[in-house]
Amino acid sequence: MLEILKAILFGIVEGITEWLPVSSTGHLILLDEVLTLKVTPEFYEMFQVVIQLGAILAVVILFFRKLNPFDPGKSQKQKDRTWALWFKVIVAVLPSAVIGLLLDDWMDEHLYNFVVVAIMLILYGVAFLFVEQRNEGLSPRVKGVHGIDIKTALLIGAFQCLALIPGTSRSGATILGGILLGVSRGAAAEFSFFLAIPTMLGASALKLVKYLLEGVIPTGIEIGVLIVGCVVSFAVSIVVIKGLMEYVRKHNFGIFGLYRIALGVLVLLYFVIKNLFT
Repeated sequence: MLEILKAILFGIVEGITEWLPVSSTGHLILLDEVLTLKVTPEFYEMFQVVIQLGAILAVVILFFRKLNPFDPGKSQKQKDRTWALWFKVIVAVLPSAVIGLLLDDWMDEHLYNFVVVAIMLILYGVAFLFVEQRNEGLSPRVKGVHGIDIKTALLIGAFQCLALIPGTSRSGATILGGILLGVSRGAAAEFSFFLAIPTMLGASALKLVKYLLEGVIPTGIEIGVLIVGCVVSFAVSIVVIKGLMEYVRKHNFGIFGLYRIALGVLVLLYFVIKNLFT
């Protein structure tokens, strides 16, 4: 029962931080530091990625009509625009897919630690503040997600590669990249959501296959932890995505920049003090 309660908390954190530009992986690494799940290291490495499946389902449910090119209620022109949007999403996912496949094991071994997470939290927090100040008063070149062209989509996908470093935030990197390229906050956030579908499906499939190939058999508790984590992350994601889309209509991302900087500093202080007394 205690591990299931922990899984609920992990699902809540995943559902909130996956879509906000604050780094879900970074938060899960930090949460595991203070609330460790009693599972095998192999299972946890898989769990912290596959738990994203619940969050992905939330995007599919919320944007199903917009993403469905077979919707009988759409005109042929609308269906063509939907297919074009999917094509741009697939183009955008290619850079991170290639780099992720090549460097996945190396990054797991060298980058998943509190120092990297803290530095990335602070660095991109400063970047958000800088970009929002730079863009203050400017009118975005692209107002809606369908206005994103192939070149812009590919460049946003290049920004997503930065999120392979834990603490960066996939949504943060893509939204920041979109804003820098002249895309409105709302359109950048929406495109980031759509880009998450193939990106996170691919990452989850890769981790799951690696886990199964290791020959490790999950316990009943571990299976329950994974199911609960995914279900909770789905439910929380529904609320967070709706809230974020409403938020960006009236506000900028400056508050998330400040949060990242404050959290990064606290993480560094926590681990420095911990290491001094251990």
